[in-house]
Amino acid sequence: ANRRRTRLCVLFLSRRCRTWVEPNPSIETVESCYGLYQEPTPDLIIGLGGGSSMDVAKAVAVLATNGGHISDYEGYEKVRVDKRPLVAIPTTAGTGSEVTASTVITDRKRQVKMAIISNKVKPEYALVDPELTLTIPPALTASTGMDALTHAIESYVSKEAIPETQALALHAIRLIGRSIRKAVLYGDDARARDDMMMGSLLAGMAFAISKLGNVHAMAHPLGGIFDVPHGFANAIVLPYVMNFNALAAPELFTDIAQALGGNIHGLSTREAALLAVDLVKELNHDIGIPADLKGFGVNEDALDKLCEDAMISGNIKVNPRRTTVKDIRSLYLQAIRGTFES
Repeated sequence: ANRRRTRLCVLFLSRRCRTWVEPNPSIETVESCYGLYQEPTPDLIIGLGGGSSMDVAKAVAVLATNGGHISDYEGYEKVRVDKRPLVAIPTTAGTGSEVTASTVITDRKRQVKMAIISNKVKPEYALVDPELTLTIPPALTASTGMDALTHAIESYVSKEAIPETQALALHAIRLIGRSIRKAVLYGDDARARDDMMMGSLLAGMAFAISKLGNVHAMAHPLGGIFDVPHGFANAIVLPYVMNFNALAAPELFTDIAQALGGNIHGLSTREAALLAVDLVKELNHDIGIPADLKGFGVNEDALDKLCEDAMISGNIKVNPRRTTVKDIRSLYLQAIRGTFES
């Protein structure tokens, strides 16, 4: 125990300790952190921060026991050996990375976000304390909170959802829906921060099993090509995809509308499902999320590359509505232009 404590102290206090990880963390950042990791060699790795920091910690933990290059493990179940033990401590609410069996690293040369998916990637321990989020700035609270809400909504309507994941996801929607505005506007509201952290955790537990959908399939190329922060990419694309999906699973979207506080009395099933879309649009507006992608430099010239990369994602297959490349192109155009198709 003393030896472990000493090594952890060295890891934290050494000047070689990595203290900053960029959004959409790159292969180069992983390699830099892995270089810092190797001497002295710790018994345990701690990922403290937002989703990017935890994803880098996961990647380093994989390299610590498997060696090679992090891109060797892109895809499903490529990790051969159990990683170095990992403790994940989220400081945002959030990505849910502390409870998921995946890490996403950006390959800047290929302009893609690589997903490394394996049960061997999941942290052994997650320490979740909402007090760590009390000082997060409003814009980061908004974007990470909408990331968590996207996880919950996509998990709830996923083709691979099961009753257990739907229960987790729907409660996450309730918690986030009632508290995200307060968390953004009044950052020191402890109750709101509690709700957001629990909502993020539950959503992460849900989508770790159910997978996600078109929003994440589209968001990853936006991060890989245009470096759009993941939370903003999800938040902006979410209402357009919900509008596309709503009538394929109207009962589920009606549940979402109610979980977000919507009154469906007197509405048809179709109207109640579409109310969920309106509530998310309103939520985005209230917390300062843009209605389109233009402010992030996303342009229509990149549509072919965006669509090609999105269609590779396994999340397309579990989206509740069958989706073609033509559909994805239309959804990107809507999100770039800020206009909805009927």
